[in-house]
Amino acid sequence: MRVLCCPDKFRGSLSAAEAAAAMCTGLERAGYAGRALPLADGGEGTLDVILGSVPGTLQTVRVSGPDGLPVDAEWALLGDGTAVVEMARASGLALVEHNDPLAATTYGTGELVAAALDSGCSRVIVGVGGSATVDGGLGALDALGWSLRGADVVVACDVATTFLDAPALFGPQKGASPDDVAALEVRLRTLAGRLRTTFGADVVDLAGSGAAGGLAGGLAAAGARLVPGFDVVAEAVGFARALKESTAAITGEGKVDSTTFGGKVVARVLEAARSLPLPAGVVAGAIDEGIDLGGAPARSLAELGGGDSFGAARSLVADAAASLGPELIGF
Repeated sequence: MRVLCCPDKFRGSLSAAEAAAAMCTGLERAGYAGRALPLADGGEGTLDVILGSVPGTLQTVRVSGPDGLPVDAEWALLGDGTAVVEMARASGLALVEHNDPLAATTYGTGELVAAALDSGCSRVIVGVGGSATVDGGLGALDALGWSLRGADVVVACDVATTFLDAPALFGPQKGASPDDVAALEVRLRTLAGRLRTTFGADVVDLAGSGAAGGLAGGLAAAGARLVPGFDVVAEAVGFARALKESTAAITGEGKVDSTTFGGKVVARVLEAARSLPLPAGVVAGAIDEGIDLGGAPARSLAELGGGDSFGAARSLVADAAASLGPELIGF
């Protein structure tokens, strides 16, 4: 009997791989076999998750960061010739100490995609999330010469937000004031018209087009496909087969709240497990009150570890997985 340990990252404390390994450690201590299969939903950590399960190599390119200053950003070249680009590595909020949401650009992300195309890749997966930008992908398109060169570009979206809603929803997270948000809304509306004229594509109402401050919409107008990030990652790492080969599953993330059910890892794993059916449990840093996990047993690190749930996350995740084992396996 084997339990599939397939969490997302625990933001600020554990990567998805570290969380999965801790779950396996706890299960094995309790007498159960665990298999680690870290997952992601298209946001930060997507590149590492895919490269952890699929043969490939990291490539480093010097690109323009969100503030225009040079940064060394990595992308992955997989064995089948597919490229994986994580936009946060070139245009991420973590790259700047004081972000200017009106000036922040996705130009560096476009440079990463261009580097992949220059290397002969005909398929590029772009993971979005953690961006500093609300430029609608204008910078990325400029870097690409407003052409994807016929490549199959797949944008792994972690939200369903539409293009013109991006400023109000994501702008404040990136440091935008109310006046900044109003200015960004005008910019994206103007850009939507330019995209319509240039490509004949209207992305205003396209689900997911507002991801990464509209980067997804800009790329979609140029011909990219917007796909739920979980689906992209799950296919790449062989999640469906791994789940069928397991007796039970444990998933998790830093915080389970209402956004979890917008296509994120925990909700999608539970959904997949129920469809088989297969018992599945959840380990999370914190779980909002009133959250309905459909009867899945769950453990909260905040409750297990009190005020030190971040500092002791690895051992607490192991403890939580060990305690879930008997509930999932039945003995």
